[in-house]
Order: sequence, then C-alpha cells, then structure tokens
Amino acid sequence: MGHVEDRWHAVRGGRKVRSDRYGAGLRWKVRYEVDGRARSKSYERKVDAEAFLATAEADQLRGTFVDPREGRVTFRVYAEGWRATAAHRQSTRDRVERTLRLHVYPVLGDRQLGAIRTSTVQAFVAAAAEVLAPATLRVAHSVVVAIFRAAVRDRVIASSPCEGVRLPEVGRRRVQPPPLEVVQVLEAALPARFRAVVPLVAGAGLRQGEVFGLEVDRVDFLRRREVDVAQQLVTLAGGKPFLGPPKTPESVRVVPLAQLTLDELAAHLAAFPAAGVEVEDRTDPRRPAPRPARLVFTMPDGRPVARHDWSTTWAPAARAAGLPARTGLHVLRHLYASLLIRHGESVKTVQARLGHSSAAITLDTYGHLWPDADDRTREAVEAALSAATSRSRPEAGTR
Repeated sequence: MGHVEDRWHAVRGGRKVRSDRYGAGLRWKVRYEVDGRARSKSYERKVDAEAFLATAEADQLRGTFVDPREGRVTFRVYAEGWRATAAHRQSTRDRVERTLRLHVYPVLGDRQLGAIRTSTVQAFVAAAAEVLAPATLRVAHSVVVAIFRAAVRDRVIASSPCEGVRLPEVGRRRVQPPPLEVVQVLEAALPARFRAVVPLVAGAGLRQGEVFGLEVDRVDFLRRREVDVAQQLVTLAGGKPFLGPPKTPESVRVVPLAQLTLDELAAHLAAFPAAGVEVEDRTDPRRPAPRPARLVFTMPDGRPVARHDWSTTWAPAARAAGLPARTGLHVLRHLYASLLIRHGESVKTVQARLGHSSAAITLDTYGHLWPDADDRTREAVEAALSAATSRSRPEAGTR
C-alpha cells in the first residue's frame, strides 16, 4: 500500500517540527509501488496527493494503472521503437519513416508523450494543413494516431490525445476518366517498347507496379484469355526494384482480357522478346531470393522498369495527349473502370476487376459514373403507376 507524506515536517520526540526541506519544492509526496518497484510523485496540496493515491490503488486492482513516469519518454524515442517492431510492408515502413522525419518529429518529436494534449495535436494538424497537401496530412495524422494507440496499449499513457482531433474538411474531387481518343495519342507518343502498356492498363485496369511486375507466363493468350495478377514491381528510394506482393490481398486477381489487348501484348513480345531479368523475389517475405523473371516490359538495357524510369518516359506522352500536369498512368485505370460501368457491370464486378479491398472504395471513387439513381427511381415509379392508373381509369362515356 502507498502513503502520503509531508515533506515540510517531521516528527521528533512525538512533536511535529519543520524539516530541513520546509518551504522548498512541493509539500506532499505520494509513495507507492508499481510491479514491486518504489515510485513517488509530489503535489502542492494534500487533497491532490490523496486523490492520486486512491486512484492509483484502485487502478492497480483493476489492472488499468498507468505509471506517470512512463509518459516521460519523448514522442521520438517511443515512435522509433514502435516503428522498428511494427508489422509493415517495406514500402509502408519507408513511407512512415519519411512522414515522421519530415512532418511529425519537427513538431512533436522532443515532447514527452504524457505532456502531449489534444490541443497539442490539434495545433499540429492546423499548422500542417497550411503547408501539406490534404492526402499527406491525413497520412501524417494516421501515423500519429497509430503511435498514440500503441502507447495506450503499452500503458505508457492512459488515453490518446488524438481523440476528438478534427481534420480539415476536404472536398472529394470526382474522377473524370479521359476520352477514348487519349489511348491512341498516348500509344503514338510513347517509345515503341512501351506502347503496349496503354492497351494493357486501359483494357485490364492494372496498377503501375502490377504492369511492370507482370511476367509472360501470367498471361493466358489462348485458352482462358486472361491475366493473373499475383505480384508487383516495387521501387523504394535508393534501392533496386524487387518483386513483391500486390497492394492488398484483394489485389490478387484474374482479369479477363479482350482480344485487342491480347493482340497488342503478343505483338509487343514479338518485337521485344522477354528475357530472364535477375530480380529479387520478395512475394513471400519469409523467403526472399533472387531469380530470373521474364518480365513483359523492361528497359532497353534489360533492367526492370523502376518508378523514376517510367516517370521520365510517361511525362512527355502525357503532355502530348493534353493530360493535366502530374497525371499518371492511373488515368487509364480510371478509363477501364468507366468502360465497365458504362456497359452495365455491377459494383462488385468492378471492385473485383480493379482489386479494391472493398466495394466502398469502388463506390467512393466511381459512384458518380453509374446511371443516376434518381432517374431510375422516376422511371420505375412511372412505369408501375402508369400501368395501375390505366387499368382503373374509366372508359369514355361511362360514369
């Protein structure tokens, strides 16, 4: 059991006298134990010291006690420990490290976890919103939230200061798929060895990493006429490209291919035969190993197509097609989705073809492209009521 002692007084010979610490520092000291280790905490008022001791003893009995000393660790020190043990993919680990180093540590890094309040985090969000793009701000906020949640689970702090923090409202920009004419312009503007990328993405909706991680044996040209999406090419800052698993488990999928897309791929492989490219395969993170991969698309010197290689190749073609600045290959994925919707495919089908993790993501991104629900409602009601009223309407000349 703990107790509260008066630092300013001592009992000598049965009498209460001033101690040598009288008037110096906080008067009331709480002494208590945590996991068999002696701890103490001082207060100015006795009532506050007694309230802390009562709460601490009750929380220890319930198993919910958080030692105030634990919260003295700085945000940076705790976050680095969290980052080292988090079960993240390599690309996510790199993004988290960059986000913390560039956007979070300069503001919160040297503060003690226990001293960070909701108002502190809200001020961080407000300041960051002035200089960061909305998507970058949301990533930074999500990382901070994850770190504080872990600190609560570890009993470093009692509650997360992120609760109640509001992010700035961001209007969702509707996806506007490009016109079909863009396909022809992009094909003509790209180097010959990359022209087949355009009909592949516009005809199958693959992501950029899935395109450049595609191997020849993943395309069935004759019997099933489909592409098996089971890996992607990942490029991390300062590292060599490697083969990794797709973005999410739902991204592993089989996509049927139109004959036009198959013909374009076959012509591409006839002109640029696929040779084995030595690349590290990390599709199974437990057993990474180098192996030769017969990639459908490679650089002229035989290397895999890294992210920066494609950026410099794509940018001139995108300008020639009149696409807005910083428009990436993803625009053709939007075109593919719009074609499926235009021809009556359901939300679940579009989700499966694109490899979205949920139908909600598909609807959030492309919901406005489906036929207007208001018009369908009017048509349904009109048809039903028209039939009913025509049967009940009296014939001319009757009463």
